[in-house]
Amino acid sequence: MHAIPIRLPEIWNNFSRTKGLEQDTHGWAAKAVLQSCLVTIPQYDGEFLSAKLGEQEKLQFEYPLSDSDQKIMQKALGTVKTASGIVTVFVPGSSDSTAENSEDIPHEDEVRESHKKQAMIAGIGASMGFKIWIPSADRSRVEKELDNFTRQQLLEELPVNYDESTFRTIEHIDVLWMKNRRIVRAFEVEHTTAIYSGLLRMADLLALQPNIDIRLHIVAPEYRREKVLDEIRRPVFSVLEKGPLADNCSFLSYESIEALVEEKHLSHMTDSIIEEYEEIASK
Repeated sequence: MHAIPIRLPEIWNNFSRTKGLEQDTHGWAAKAVLQSCLVTIPQYDGEFLSAKLGEQEKLQFEYPLSDSDQKIMQKALGTVKTASGIVTVFVPGSSDSTAENSEDIPHEDEVRESHKKQAMIAGIGASMGFKIWIPSADRSRVEKELDNFTRQQLLEELPVNYDESTFRTIEHIDVLWMKNRRIVRAFEVEHTTAIYSGLLRMADLLALQPNIDIRLHIVAPEYRREKVLDEIRRPVFSVLEKGPLADNCSFLSYESIEALVEEKHLSHMTDSIIEEYEEIASK
């Protein structure tokens, strides 16, 4: 590849956003504000990078992908059939950040709270008779918050038969309620200020499988209600083949999840009880 790796010492140690950061540490790209569009950088950074790109345009030096980079690319790239033909798609993993800036990196307390809410959602679904899927990246931490009955309802593998791109999207969703081999409801717990990752995953799922019949939910604190609803209504989420994301994805507050946990007769209820607590963005 002819792209210049940011990890090159001459780049890393002279670009103001990476200078002084330790490479390959968790969240380094978010701290350096490298995962957002239209971010202003100082003039000297721009001149420095422009000069390096000019040199590379002349030299055309090749920088081969590392073994780990190649594995990531192979896992993330897939193909999807569309009306206009087959297209290549990229499916981010659960570790890919969509944080807007360094302030969006979740604190440890926020992460712990999100795992508690994942556990609550899992417990509610298990009480109603559903099998539960938790992503492998979260599973060990969520399991610590579960009772023995709910732990027994956790799936070790996803029993779904979708193409690889769809499968990789589904397996990273925070909580799935499943009946036999069918996904009934999907939940994304959002605790960072960007809140894009869960919405993008939901939109990806609907784009890949427009005929899929799943109720989708974004779970967040009540004070973030307006932001979540506004993001669900974004134009980019309104032109999906299945229809606007707002018609298929609702907001559930942390407080609603806590109230549902306290319902005394969950085992005698159906998942339609969610409709009494959710807020639909399109209404």
